[in-house]
Amino acid sequence: MRSITKPSTACCNVDMYVSYLLSDPLNTNCTRMADVMENISHDSVNRFLNRENFTAKDLFDEEKSDIDLVNGTLSIDDSVLDKPYSDPKKAALIDMFWSGKHKRVVKGINLITLYHTDVNGVSVPVNFRLYNKSENKTKNDHFIEMLNEVIEWGISPAWVTGDSWYSSLQNLKYIRKKNLNFMFAIENNRLISIERGQYIQIQTLEDWSNNENTVYLKDYGLVKVFRQIYKKMYRYYIMSTFDLENLSSISYADFESVHAFHWGIEQFHRAVKQVCNIEKFQVRNELPIRNHIFCAIKGFVNLELMRAQNVIAHWYEVKRDLFLEIIRNYVLNNSSPTTGAVNA
Repeated sequence: MRSITKPSTACCNVDMYVSYLLSDPLNTNCTRMADVMENISHDSVNRFLNRENFTAKDLFDEEKSDIDLVNGTLSIDDSVLDKPYSDPKKAALIDMFWSGKHKRVVKGINLITLYHTDVNGVSVPVNFRLYNKSENKTKNDHFIEMLNEVIEWGISPAWVTGDSWYSSLQNLKYIRKKNLNFMFAIENNRLISIERGQYIQIQTLEDWSNNENTVYLKDYGLVKVFRQIYKKMYRYYIMSTFDLENLSSISYADFESVHAFHWGIEQFHRAVKQVCNIEKFQVRNELPIRNHIFCAIKGFVNLELMRAQNVIAHWYEVKRDLFLEIIRNYVLNNSSPTTGAVNA
């Protein structure tokens, strides 16, 4: 973030832009915000997006006093911000990525997020990155770097969770080295063994007492494996503790609890698109794109903290209720008495 040495005279600032993203139901852009605000120009909004240099650390520094940093659940996942009409040759960070939503490769920006749910149920993103293929890093490289960053910043999680993309042996061993517990989804062809040296694919394991087993994961070691049905198919998950003496105490109820916390990152990626307008921008350069995405994520954090403080019941409430009076007045002013009588 830029260092401010004197009071700013800028017409557009971060709080104004965040509020705009949370309120406008249309495609957000500099011209649209200028039309809404009336007293600022689209150039003022554009200058704001090009002037600042927000980072994930700035977001964490703002929210850390509102969350418990110890014994929470830290979840990793990524999501594609759809930009189907953008030209990757003319806009930064846009490329082709596999989308779990569309079940195919699509054009967009890949957002990688570390999402933290604390012991009080407050859930916020604590680190994020935008995947840039030119950096020659994998998403797993980013995950390890982001994990190290948040630990350095003061987070001490009880669990680290992720989907099967992040369940590589390298990641699992690194998490164990950091003395952390983990839960990860794994593909159904991962090799396990009930007896050392006799490996089978996890999908062929027949004995599933209470949908859980203690097995050896090939090239890793002892883990607990769980399965659950999702969309008429079995999904498999592994859990392990850095202190293996505690492994036997992990129950299916523990798995369900940790999995429920992990599912929060899926809900975050959905809400930040539907409520915070993270995909709806019309700038092309890298810095304004990064600043827009930062502001959208900051908007989500604002909503989550309002929910945690019982100001709102859910993230969708603010935008849902924002236009109630306007819609009500429009309906009343354009309804004839005859029509109302018939409907009554």
